[in-house]
Amino acid sequence: MEECKSAIVLGSGLGNLADRLHVQKIVAFEDIDGLPVPAVAGHKGEMVVADLDGKSVLLLKGRVHYYEGYSMKEVTKYISFLKNVGIENLILTNSAGGINENFAKGDFMEITDHISSFVPSPLIGVNLEEQGHQRFADMSEVYDKSLREKLEVAATGCGIELKQGVYVQTTGPNYETPAEIRAYRSLGADAVGMSTAVEAIFANALGMRVLGISYISNLAAGMSENPLSHEEVTSSANEGADRFAKLILALIPQL
Repeated sequence: MEECKSAIVLGSGLGNLADRLHVQKIVAFEDIDGLPVPAVAGHKGEMVVADLDGKSVLLLKGRVHYYEGYSMKEVTKYISFLKNVGIENLILTNSAGGINENFAKGDFMEITDHISSFVPSPLIGVNLEEQGHQRFADMSEVYDKSLREKLEVAATGCGIELKQGVYVQTTGPNYETPAEIRAYRSLGADAVGMSTAVEAIFANALGMRVLGISYISNLAAGMSENPLSHEEVTSSANEGADRFAKLILALIPQL
């Protein structure tokens, strides 16, 4: 894996991207010492080294979540692993609920910033100074501008409209209430989910370049007549898999 400089975390229902690349190696999370294993539908728990026209990339099929009972240290443990094997660019993807009233199911959102105040910081109890980093990590620009520009070029090139917005992470596993969604909207959030922000915080603190992409799999609570379900999230993500793959395949050569 030493030749890989970029890793992509594939969110709920988005794991089939690996099937479209030339796979070189597959390693299960459980075979990596100390790495927690996901137990949620749509998160297989594999690391896949794949190749696209000579560009090697590491794909993570799934992640663990805070709501599974893991600590934030465990949730972000794979970030340290990626840093140690030489990953410089981390692309985080997720399926999220749309809060912005101009968003629609099936949209892609480039994460420009996030709100993580509703979950514990993954840096609590971590001595970053021992790893050569600042303990009080700056979060002025978590999502790297140059990677965002590459994503925008890729989206334009393959004819995909790319929304931009702020992502808010909650603990889960319950979905939010309509009142909470209204509160998050008033804070400036455009999409909501149960992952990503804490991973981005940890990766940024370790000096990695981070890019975040949300697939709007549903409208958030109170914005449609349908009750929310994980089945809808994964089903919607499967419907958007072809467009997602098209976008990522256009992005990888630029990394």
